[in-house]
Amino acid sequence: MTVNIYDDINKLENTFRKTTEYTAVQQAVLDVKSDPQALALFKSFRDLQMTLQEKQMQGIEISGEELEYAQKTAQLAQTNEKIEKMLQAEMALSGLIDEVNRVLMKPVQALYEGM
Repeated sequence: MTVNIYDDINKLENTFRKTTEYTAVQQAVLDVKSDPQALALFKSFRDLQMTLQEKQMQGIEISGEELEYAQKTAQLAQTNEKIEKMLQAEMALSGLIDEVNRVLMKPVQALYEGM
């Protein structure tokens, strides 16, 4: 019997979009986008994160000044209620994704049990 896993994955995606966790992130993102100050602050925070990650992946040392600036930017972003709510919602969504991943990996883990 041939199984098309993509049919099931597409069903899962549709279900995923209906979860409380996903809709909370969706609403939080809309709230940030509707506030020009929160949006600018978040974009600055995200751009800085991406820049530092790229440097790390390229093996470029991140200076103490850059780390200090990143910490201050993160703290400032987290003081914004809308951004903080979005980050909290994203963490909850990440937990759901982790749980789905654990369930999907059960068959693979079972293969290695008893070795």
